Amino acid sequence: MEFRKKIEELLNNFLEERKDLFLIDLKFSAGDDITVILDGDNGVSLQDCLDASRAIEFNMDREDHDFSLQVMSAGLSEPLSSERQFRKNIGRDLDILMNDSTKIEGELAKVDDEKITLILRYRKPKEVGKGKVDVEEEKEIPYSEIKKALVAIKF
Repeated sequence: MEFRKKIEELLNNFLEERKDLFLIDLKFSAGDDITVILDGDNGVSLQDCLDASRAIEFNMDREDHDFSLQVMSAGLSEPLSSERQFRKNIGRDLDILMNDSTKIEGELAKVDDEKITLILRYRKPKEVGKGKVDVEEEKEIPYSEIKKALVAIKF
């Protein structure tokens, strides 16, 4: 079996056993450096990464094909890329870059197969008189219009 196909098969078998984990990215370099990025419905522990690494390494023969393997969790700097990732971040604030380069920040309220719904909170001038008024509105955003979505980090 081709090297890359074997790695993909071993990884898929591991993920079949661990339904709480899912693949974000699988990269192969020209020198067969393999990078696996995982996420999980309840996060990813160091033990999860070790288990995934062992599921691959223990079933490959380095005498036949030399490679390096790095298994990691999706960090906060990684953009959200799947419905499952959006779903696990409901209630968190997101920074979204749209395809037209506009930026939107809001609280993720709902997720479905085609779109997400954000709650936008901002202040706008009163229609009559001086001062500003607090506004809260929902905005639906189709996945197809999202260029990049990150969990907003606040201190």
